[in-house]
Amino acid sequence: MPGLVYLLSAATSLGCGILLLRGYRRSGVSLLLWSSLFFFWSTVENVFLYVDMVILPDVDLTVWRRIPSLIGAALLLFGLVWNKS
Repeated sequence: MPGLVYLLSAATSLGCGILLLRGYRRSGVSLLLWSSLFFFWSTVENVFLYVDMVILPDVDLTVWRRIPSLIGAALLLFGLVWNKS
């Protein structure tokens, strides 16, 4: 059951990323692009979470799970700062 939740979280993140990217292509607002990149990296993080908890429960992939979230947060922060100036 937890595996299903991890996969649904990944699917939701992917759906949000796709919708935000579509919105960016229509309007050209750069914050939508940075937000979509954040959600794409969140999808990668959720897939790593599924692999860590369900497929390889004996292997600790905590560091590898945190790297995509760090990249996504850094991209979103960069987009927020870049969009401000």
